[in-house]
Amino acid sequence: MDQTRPTPGINRRHLLIRVTQGVLALTGLALLRPLFRFTGFTVKRKPRHILVPKALPARSVYTEHDFILFILAQGPLAVSRICTHLGCRVNYRKELGLIECPCHQSRFTREGKRVAGPAKRNLPIYPVKIIKDNNGKVTGYMVTL
Repeated sequence: MDQTRPTPGINRRHLLIRVTQGVLALTGLALLRPLFRFTGFTVKRKPRHILVPKALPARSVYTEHDFILFILAQGPLAVSRICTHLGCRVNYRKELGLIECPCHQSRFTREGKRVAGPAKRNLPIYPVKIIKDNNGKVTGYMVTL
């Protein structure tokens, strides 16, 4: 009688075990991602620097895509244009002296403080650096987002 022996190596059972282990490992990684996000594990974005290349007169307003720059008596102040309610882009209403969201009419002061509407938080404030030439004359502003 001629008996054949199975060849050593991977057989069907070992292949199924390996595939099952791989699927379980990928499932575990997929479940850990939301856990990391829930615990607040985030990688901070690099700051963006936006140059406003001109001097603005006192009590003026300069609107950019991501921020509104106010030149106040205390100095320049940059306020985010993203509403804290649902993320709509807010606009400055000069006649009211307020920042208003066109989507749900949340209103904020020029300092970004919430006044009315469904938004619960104030608008973020960005740091502003005044750029001066060698003579001390203001030539622009650098806003860091």
